[in-house]
Amino acid sequence: MRLSPLDGVHRSLDAKMVEFGGWDMPIAYPSGTLEEHRCCREHAVVFDVSHLGTVRVEGPQAFDALQRELTNDLRKVAPGRAQYTHLLDPETASVLDDIIVWWLPDAADGTPRFDVMPNASNTDRVVAAFAADGVDVRDTTAGRAVLAVQGPAAREVVATFAPEAAAVGRFRVIETQVLGHECVVAGTGYTGEDGLEIAAPVDGAAEIWNATTSAGAVPAGLGARDTLRLEAALPLHGHELGGGLTSLNSGLEWVVAWDKGDFRGRRALLAQKEGGVTPVLRGLSTTGRRPPRADQQVLRGTPDGSSEVVGTISSGNFSPTLGHGIALAFLDPTVQVGDELAIDVRGQSTAATCVALPFVTKK
Repeated sequence: MRLSPLDGVHRSLDAKMVEFGGWDMPIAYPSGTLEEHRCCREHAVVFDVSHLGTVRVEGPQAFDALQRELTNDLRKVAPGRAQYTHLLDPETASVLDDIIVWWLPDAADGTPRFDVMPNASNTDRVVAAFAADGVDVRDTTAGRAVLAVQGPAAREVVATFAPEAAAVGRFRVIETQVLGHECVVAGTGYTGEDGLEIAAPVDGAAEIWNATTSAGAVPAGLGARDTLRLEAALPLHGHELGGGLTSLNSGLEWVVAWDKGDFRGRRALLAQKEGGVTPVLRGLSTTGRRPPRADQQVLRGTPDGSSEVVGTISSGNFSPTLGHGIALAFLDPTVQVGDELAIDVRGQSTAATCVALPFVTKK
């Protein structure tokens, strides 16, 4: 199992550690997930997300390779910008990974450089995809830590020790020094709140972490990161994306640039679009504190008084902000916002309503 460069820091804070994507990572600190969640919505927290991969793609062919391998269109952005995109299975169009691309400023000699940020367990397949394309690609995950400072006061926190980093715009990317360490900073995150992600060298990670907490950010674990992303209806690979699930099933057609020319998986994805997309991702809201859970069936009443299965929950949990259960589910396309449904919880029916997404929006 791999350890984060900040592993010692987490253990000194008595974090509860769990395996995630082959890494030993903090799921919560003694304050608990609910408090960490609240702090992110109201002030600022810092997550260790070093388990996310970093794949450096560079050279004169890098831009064209990313255009061929990924769904989105880099012509929409430019150096110094970030873009969300998908890597598809070439035969089925299933989403092999959802990715943030950090388009770094060109090197001094003008060479284009990109940091492709895969999910924890998908780094090898992303490296393999670009290696097969013949482009210069390196897995640089082991050489850095990634800290995500998130929340409405995230920039205020970072400004106390790195004002240039704090000023980076949403979905912008810069290279800058943070406490004397060369870092890449992006205005990205996975919480539905404003924030920054800082890729720092291993030997500077603890100093930067300590600076964020000294400035008022609360350490937060992956438990709070999951409840935050669920409230914001952000997909998690292996739940809302993965085998048998395409960008279209997940309601993410906006990341597909149909007009940029051919890309990996385009033919299969277009066939799905033309044939009709089913199932589709919807939001569910329940009453009470008992949370829905992944893999539970969703039911709809029929005219004869019985019920029919119309889908399956992909992610569910208690919403700390709303005070009741919420879930993302893949449902029959005939299910619409406002429909009254039920969730099968170990043979017992729990009432649910199909609701608009996201569940919670930034204040």
